[in-house]
Amino acid sequence: MASDAEQKETYAATLKSIQEARERISGFAHVTPVFSSCCVNQIARANLYFKCELLQKSGAFKFRGACNAVLSLPKDIASRGVITHSSGNHAAALALAAKIQGIPAFVIMPKNAPKCKVENVKRYGGKIYFSEPTLESREEIAQDVQKQTGATLIHPYNDTRVISGQGTIALELLEQIPELDALIVPISGGGLISGITLAAKSVNSSIRIFAAEPKGADDAAQSKAVGKLLTNSHTDTIADGLRASLGSLTWPVVRDMVDSVVTVTDDEIVKSMRICYDILKIVVEPSGAAALAAALSAEFQSKLQEESLNHIGIVLSGGNVDLGVIGDYFN
Repeated sequence: MASDAEQKETYAATLKSIQEARERISGFAHVTPVFSSCCVNQIARANLYFKCELLQKSGAFKFRGACNAVLSLPKDIASRGVITHSSGNHAAALALAAKIQGIPAFVIMPKNAPKCKVENVKRYGGKIYFSEPTLESREEIAQDVQKQTGATLIHPYNDTRVISGQGTIALELLEQIPELDALIVPISGGGLISGITLAAKSVNSSIRIFAAEPKGADDAAQSKAVGKLLTNSHTDTIADGLRASLGSLTWPVVRDMVDSVVTVTDDEIVKSMRICYDILKIVVEPSGAAALAAALSAEFQSKLQEESLNHIGIVLSGGNVDLGVIGDYFN
């Protein structure tokens, strides 16, 4: 395991920056609970511990990173506001963090963003600019708005402050369940898994980290397979929060420290959403259910036996799903 000094030179966050983020956001972000179920354990053939980030403020883990980023800004810079582009959860999280600090938030969202996520941004006072559902369109509009407002860009995942904020999840979870052998974390742009991996492996160098990724947006799996960063030219998955590609700050962590990427189908994701609903009695969005889907997959089940994994942390990353479409998923 690299020392903290070596991490600082190589990766976007360190144990120290994550600990500082935890102190900074304390009193603003929730310490989320951990759920478990004997019934789910029987299905999974292992002891699963669900870190319920769907119960975080704004309904997703994103508030941690957004809050840390906003609180890190000098007052004179913060007063001009913050700006981001996001399909939903980071957008809402940044709007809420900005509202808490009394500064404006400008948010570029794709036209096809889930209605509930758009409503969350409005609820927290963010000013929305809609873009075409492409990264190029989002970034172009963001640049224009930033020039007009002087707001500070807070990237959804390729930002050291955001990555450090997300890493606080691992510090909490390893205090709540110290005996964990492994963690399964959804992966998209990589901010969540980068922060969690850097924190978890600093606390316990032997812990295994698995990324859960939809087959229809599998740039991380492809990148790991060839050892170089690849991006998605097209995505096809119901997990709207897992359609981004890895960034320049997150790829090195995934490349070097994430042990494996487990890909799952949309059908497996929906099955896991239903398990969460029927057994755990919680509503998880498709992206949030990806880690459970990975734990139940044939690929991961074989790893259970090979690596003697008994205690596994599952990050339920968010719960922002339109109630009107839940029936469509489950039918």
